[in-house]
Amino acid sequence: MARRKHASAHMAINHERWLVSYADFITLLFAFFVVMYSVSQVSEEKYRVLSDTLMSSFKFQNQTLNPIQVGEPSRSPEASAIDTQTPETGEQPGNGAFDRQVDLPHMAEQLRETFGDLINREWVSVTANEDWLEIELKSQLLFGSASAEPNEDARVIFTELARVLGQADNPVQVEGHTDNDPIVTDRYPSNWELSAARASAAVKLLAESGVDSRRLAAVGYGEFQPIADNSTEAGRSQNRRVAIMVARAPINRPVRNLADANIEPRPAQPEEDRQPEVSESQQTGPEEPPATSNGLRAIKLKSGGLLFTSDPERIREAQDPEADQQQ
Repeated sequence: MARRKHASAHMAINHERWLVSYADFITLLFAFFVVMYSVSQVSEEKYRVLSDTLMSSFKFQNQTLNPIQVGEPSRSPEASAIDTQTPETGEQPGNGAFDRQVDLPHMAEQLRETFGDLINREWVSVTANEDWLEIELKSQLLFGSASAEPNEDARVIFTELARVLGQADNPVQVEGHTDNDPIVTDRYPSNWELSAARASAAVKLLAESGVDSRRLAAVGYGEFQPIADNSTEAGRSQNRRVAIMVARAPINRPVRNLADANIEPRPAQPEEDRQPEVSESQQTGPEEPPATSNGLRAIKLKSGGLLFTSDPERIREAQDPEADQQQ
């Protein structure tokens, strides 16, 4: 009987063994989430170094290897879309300031990565298509109220902008905009002057940061191109902005001198065809002033004033006062 009791004691079941398996499961689950969290953390500094390295590698086209021809080359008589030479002359376009062009949507992606935090806070917006890239910054981020003096944040922002814009030679136009609240100060009599001064300040910051000045232009639009309703404070805040417009290609402007237009100057007139110049002392009489459409003539008086009259006697007296005294 005693032996039977001893055997039953060894056969007792431990009902708390599940706690061991549960503790192991919780430990493994905790380790899994720690690993997932550590993998999700990306070093922004290392990512920027990698991005700059890749951009510098693809920046210089003359350092690329010779491409390998795959398939038959195109024999189309049309000029290639990526041909950098003009078909008429074979010369490089531009004057050296716009030789390096960049894909604007690709530049927009770079700017979105650089200013991601400001874009999320709706202080900066970046939009682009094949022809234009627009970078819009709130004026409150760059300048004080009724001021065109850039703050320290503006200098940092435009330094980063210049780093991206300096990778190519696309033309850049900086546009200043204000709300419709009137401003009357000794320095800025109206919103025209304030918007133009802010655009000029932004252009100077880009030039100081390394952007070629020949690419830059500053324009002030005042309050006359709003993007929101000026009747609310939120709308006026959106209208106070600085827009940086990057074009796909340089704008062809009118030729300003004869050398650029290849126009030969007019040949000098032969000596025999020239009419002799008559000095004032050789003129036979006083020059008669031209008449206006209603018959009036403007006569300069000896006192320095002007007399408008159609009376022939008054005209004759004004032209020859000594003859009237002799009569």
